[in-house]
Amino acid sequence: MRVLIVGASGGTGRALVQQALARGDAVTALVRNAARLPIADPSLTVVLGDVMKPETLDAAVRGQDAVLSALGHKQWFYPTRILSIGTQNLIDAMRRHGVRRLIVETALGVGDAWWQMGLYYTLFVKVFILPFYFFDKGRQEALVRVSGLDWTLVRPGALNNGPRRGVYRQGPRVGHWLRTVRVSRADVAAFMLDQVTDHRYVGSAVGIAN
Repeated sequence: MRVLIVGASGGTGRALVQQALARGDAVTALVRNAARLPIADPSLTVVLGDVMKPETLDAAVRGQDAVLSALGHKQWFYPTRILSIGTQNLIDAMRRHGVRRLIVETALGVGDAWWQMGLYYTLFVKVFILPFYFFDKGRQEALVRVSGLDWTLVRPGALNNGPRRGVYRQGPRVGHWLRTVRVSRADVAAFMLDQVTDHRYVGSAVGIAN
């Protein structure tokens, strides 16, 4: 498979690159700074680009079988539309080049999963620490839903850098109103890559947590 990974230099993005290469995929990694992705492999193509600059996306999107987005940022404490505008630019590029499969990492606690990250996130983190980030994730999801592509929204619990376990819960009801549910970036990456060929969640949002 030919897959484009957006946000490839982040935690989930690096796991996606490594696992996709291990599966034998031809991987294109979109990054703003190649030095932040210290992975060398004959099947890896690193493309310098920025989702906020639409003109840089065409070369990366063209010819792909699927696009996996682990897009994130650290501009948490003031209003931002990096996730939503960047995702719309990516969707537009996919439409231009006839690429239909889109898998996007968002988070539990977004949209109709508002209460599924536990009280700590629902009443404190999302309200006082990351409100702008979660607002933009909501806009991002809304744009994916109306994209007309074959999309899947992957909503992990609180992310950690634990090892890939290969055992996790998945589905629209994953999460808990009281306690915070967690999952490793390695398991999220494996699940996202499975969705490239497993279409059971096309057109839906799915939670994942240990």
